[in-house]
Amino acid sequence: MLPVFILVSMIVLGISTVMVVFTNSFIIVVNLLDKVKGKKLSSTDLIVVTLCASNIFFQFIMLFNDYMSFLDGDVYFTNEVYIICTVMLMLPTFSSFWFTVCLSINYYLQIVISTHPLLIRLKLGSSQLVPQLIMASIFISLATGLPAAWNFHKEPQNFNMSSDQSAEISVPSLNVVYLLPSTLISCSLPLILVGIANGLIIKSLVTHSHRSDLNSNGDLSARAEGRVRAARTISCLLFLYISFYISEILVFIEIFPQSSPGFCICLMVMYSYSPAQSIVLIFGSPKLKQVSLHLIRYIGGLKKTKSRTPTVLFIEVKMKKTVNLPVE
Repeated sequence: MLPVFILVSMIVLGISTVMVVFTNSFIIVVNLLDKVKGKKLSSTDLIVVTLCASNIFFQFIMLFNDYMSFLDGDVYFTNEVYIICTVMLMLPTFSSFWFTVCLSINYYLQIVISTHPLLIRLKLGSSQLVPQLIMASIFISLATGLPAAWNFHKEPQNFNMSSDQSAEISVPSLNVVYLLPSTLISCSLPLILVGIANGLIIKSLVTHSHRSDLNSNGDLSARAEGRVRAARTISCLLFLYISFYISEILVFIEIFPQSSPGFCICLMVMYSYSPAQSIVLIFGSPKLKQVSLHLIRYIGGLKKTKSRTPTVLFIEVKMKKTVNLPVE
């Protein structure tokens, strides 16, 4: 029988995968339906759809990778399987980080008030800039992720076979010469850029907040609410990014032994990254939030309708018989 740690990890990973597929598919479908109706996708919607597609791919790869390592370690740690799984995991991970950078830059251009000619030009040409940023993100992810396939070496590790026995086997491992620059470029650098964009957005909100942001009722105007909502979304994404980044590093450098509470917490943070990110994106978009709330109310209404006991009303109908007399 599998250890409790592995069973719990598999259950949590399975639940998070269902959530990722549902929430990210929901975001993609809502935006594509607008496209079918003839509406043009905004630059923000284009980035979000691309990010959601990457998250679904990443979640399925992580599901296959971890289930394979849990259930059949002998096959998983063969050169071919381990290299393919590692490369396929790194590509969507790097892409997700760079797509978050694209979203941060897009929000920065929309929110920050500046009279600099370059920023004004970028604001006006954001519809052409965003596809270029997405393509650049994909290129950087491929350039830093694919070379991993040629940078593995065998490294002996001890595995506990039972309570008093252990075996030493050689497993593939990434070379530090490749790993260090690739993670700096596609993990650390995006984190720094998202942090800078988030800081500039918050600074702009603080320094440019004035009475014109309030309507006649004293509430925030629609434009001011949009800026605050974008800043809140980027801040939440940055928090998730940092949590995932730290957990990934702790797991990779093996600071916690497997099946320890620290290792379990790191795994749970990594498993919840994609579903939490999609929830932040849904509540950060008025359109997605409105559709999701309508969907929840509709499902709740269906459940209430099904739970009601049908009642039959008996209505007694009295009919009056009228007689028409001939008129002379």
